[in-house]
Amino acid sequence: MQKLIETILGEFWDKGLPSVIERSVSFHNIPGKINVAIGMRRSGKTFFLFQHIRKLLDQGLSRNRVLHLNFEDERLPPLNAQNMGQLVDAFYSLFPENHDLTCHLFFDEIQNVEGWPVVIRRLLNTKKVEIYLSGSSAKLLSSEINTTLRGRSLPTEIFPYSFTEHLKALGEQPVPKGPRSPKQRDLSFRKLKNYLRRGGFPETTHLSDYDHRRVLQEILNITVYRDMIERHQVGNVVALRQLIRMIIQNSGRLLSVHKCYKDLKSLGLRVGKDTLHEYLSYIEDCYLAFAIPLYTRSIRKQNSNPKKIYIVDTGLACANAFDVQDDWGHLFETLVYIDLRRRHAELFYYRTLDGYEVDFVVLDPDGKKCLYQVCWDMADKETANREHRALRAAEKELKIRGQIITSENYFDFIHDRG
Repeated sequence: MQKLIETILGEFWDKGLPSVIERSVSFHNIPGKINVAIGMRRSGKTFFLFQHIRKLLDQGLSRNRVLHLNFEDERLPPLNAQNMGQLVDAFYSLFPENHDLTCHLFFDEIQNVEGWPVVIRRLLNTKKVEIYLSGSSAKLLSSEINTTLRGRSLPTEIFPYSFTEHLKALGEQPVPKGPRSPKQRDLSFRKLKNYLRRGGFPETTHLSDYDHRRVLQEILNITVYRDMIERHQVGNVVALRQLIRMIIQNSGRLLSVHKCYKDLKSLGLRVGKDTLHEYLSYIEDCYLAFAIPLYTRSIRKQNSNPKKIYIVDTGLACANAFDVQDDWGHLFETLVYIDLRRRHAELFYYRTLDGYEVDFVVLDPDGKKCLYQVCWDMADKETANREHRALRAAEKELKIRGQIITSENYFDFIHDRG
């Protein structure tokens, strides 16, 4: 292990930290807590770790007190708690002075190590450490951490680039808040449509349209294989892939497991409803898509009503289902959902007593509630009347203030939301 850790550290520092686009989120600064970067595969978690390592080095921390292990490195031995512990012990043997110093340990894609929480708990109890984890499984925020490391972790969700981060990666100026000239308005609108079609996966930013599509298709394929089929030993692969296609095609719409069951049955695919519920949980677990429930005080009504589904990235949807590329309304609603999700908001949709639907009921971490109705284009009078009618009805019933977000005021919305 000693020689292996010397090789890994030597290569890591010889290569140097890559330049990164600074993300709009950062780790929590609370000593003694485990910082967890969680998000879909290839969404930028590793570079987010690099961003924090660079910050520590800029503050004067010696690189000998930093350990970064990527648990998708094929040179590592079979990944279990014992081998992981041996790797960390070899790091301390290499730098014995670190036993008396605070070290910063970065473990990338930690879910690949069976039994990893045992090692983390030992390190917390016996060493002076600050620990940073990354993973592409939502279970990092639930079963594994809550059962073994309850109360000792703080999550930071990493999504593909936001619209603002995407512009920064392209070297372009952010869209300013407030009134814009006709030229500025047209340019901003074109940038937004380009972002909706291409999305925010970091590695695709500068690719041609052809390569961009190929890479996003590959990201989806490896996510399905590694994070669903392989991790959960999925048997009915055809049904799983067809369900994912349905989700991509219906991002921003209601998704009923019963309807999916009937549609799959009509295609000649035999799969039970309980299995479909399991597959949906796998899809959410790896951050590919998210479902939000109806806003109601009745648990029975919430459970009996279909949920609205949203894909993690609009570009991923466009690259894997050509029939969604010009569906600006649902692409835009998906974008707004992810923007709200970035801010740790708890999200629901709402249906008024008269059957009108409002896209989002938002519960901010500070307890503030707000309604959001999303509409790509309000130029049509009938459309505008429909959206306002639904929002006014919801405001009256819930006693919550609301706002309509359009492609015109979206840029002010992202400034106001931080």
